[in-house]
Amino acid sequence: MRARLQFLLLNVAHFLDHLFMLIFATLAALVLVNQWQLDYAELILYATPGFIAFGAFALPAGWLADRWSRHGMMVVFFIGIGLSSIACALVNSPLQMSIGLFFIGLFAAIYHPVGIALVLGAKRSDGLAVAVNGVWGNMGVACAALLTAFFIDNGGWRSAFVVLGILSIVLGFAYYLVMPRIAPRSKPESKPGIKEEQLSTKSATGNTTKPVTADLADNTLLVRVFAVVFLTTALGGLVFQSTTFALPKVLAERITFFSDNALWIGRLAFLAFFIGSVGQLIVGFLLDKVPVKRVFLTVALLQVVFFLMAVTATNELAIVAAAGYMLAAFGQIPINDVLVGRVSRPQYRSRILGVRYTITIMVMAGAIPLIAAIHQNMGFDVLFKVLAAAAATVFFVVLTLPTARLLNHKVLASA
Repeated sequence: MRARLQFLLLNVAHFLDHLFMLIFATLAALVLVNQWQLDYAELILYATPGFIAFGAFALPAGWLADRWSRHGMMVVFFIGIGLSSIACALVNSPLQMSIGLFFIGLFAAIYHPVGIALVLGAKRSDGLAVAVNGVWGNMGVACAALLTAFFIDNGGWRSAFVVLGILSIVLGFAYYLVMPRIAPRSKPESKPGIKEEQLSTKSATGNTTKPVTADLADNTLLVRVFAVVFLTTALGGLVFQSTTFALPKVLAERITFFSDNALWIGRLAFLAFFIGSVGQLIVGFLLDKVPVKRVFLTVALLQVVFFLMAVTATNELAIVAAAGYMLAAFGQIPINDVLVGRVSRPQYRSRILGVRYTITIMVMAGAIPLIAAIHQNMGFDVLFKVLAAAAATVFFVVLTLPTARLLNHKVLASA
């Protein structure tokens, strides 16, 4: 029962993590451009420090979690991000908002290296577990637009930060009550270079073939896998940030019959994110059944198709394109986490995830000025062409992954 409650709270934490990071994106697009009399491209730059903190503190958070307590770091996450959110409700200028968003990003950085490491360690079906957890994160992205629009229309934009901040603090105390008081210690690790594991495989006809010996001294294999993970992580960060942060503005410009209604724009964004979450569940299920490389290539190809569709899409076609590229963009998220989980030792997992999410989120921070510059000078059609090129690059990088026989099984490797 306690383990189930922990898993639920870890999922809720992922929901809140992305929700808090994107409240400002909707506020900037729908309210603050008028209230603070700034251009959209100029205003969204004030979110940059938050995303820099979101990436810069991921690795220190993972290191501290491995050295101190992952569960303790989750309590810090809930309470710290809640207090930072309440502070954002008290600001009166873009600069003050930027400072508040920095602290939201600082505490939000805790989740991915710490929370996902806990999820990977708790479930045998790592693909589905990470996908379910990822859906919660995606719903946080979706609800950021929907809930923020609701607060705008019913209680004012400041109430979004206050209500959600209080909720997070309450959940922090709840997590403290259910977390283990003494974290289980990892089993002693064997010396690098001598660990081997027998991996049974099946042929295309379903017959069991000769077991494959994974020589974990083969550092070349690890280098190849991590090179693919980190490079596709960077490109995936660009895609994820550009689509999630800009979607409310994209819809406001491309959907002419709802462009003056904040709540309807929020609903359409929610629909696109919800469909993306369904795609992530499908990918998570497939990762436990189908070779990782095949799934990865399919997802990357779908991104290319839907981004190219979005270049000139308006109204109904723009909604279809948004649903498609969100489905494919969100579907990529669990793939890299599962790869890390399958080739890294548990005691190093938070630090490796910390590196991965540092790369992701630093790219995400850099994507904000990119979005601003492209929107101001060329429009969103050029942005979608850039994203299509990034997705095509991911496709060709994934072609270099090792064979499915090694990637479709859990292994413990020196990292």
